[in-house]
Amino acid sequence: MKKAFKRYCKCIELKSDPNLIREYKKLHDIGATWQEVTNGMKKIGILNMEIYISGTTLFMIMDTKADFNHEQAMSKLATLPRQSEWEALVSKYQQTSSDSSAGQKWKLLERIYKMDQKQQENPENGYIEGTYI
Repeated sequence: MKKAFKRYCKCIELKSDPNLIREYKKLHDIGATWQEVTNGMKKIGILNMEIYISGTTLFMIMDTKADFNHEQAMSKLATLPRQSEWEALVSKYQQTSSDSSAGQKWKLLERIYKMDQKQQENPENGYIEGTYI
């Protein structure tokens, strides 16, 4: 059965150091991200996540369950196994504080255009999208 889902788009800046950027990309290679972190994201209702890079800017697309509450979920994620350890590790590469949670570091992006959009939405509540299997 297919269901509606929410989409969140976020960004963060990396430090402008080619060696650090290479290392950061390796942390996200296939199989390199800690399984506890991936499992934690799934546990709080994240269905899929993609991260893209352009220069020092990272752009994340995060698809979640339709009833996902961003603020509550990010608070819960911060308490899950190895999450704070992961955030401390990746902060070495990001232009952010080492004690910031994922929810504090990644900035929500406002969507300003969607083809055939029918209603106003805001980044804090996510953008209702088609269906997810």
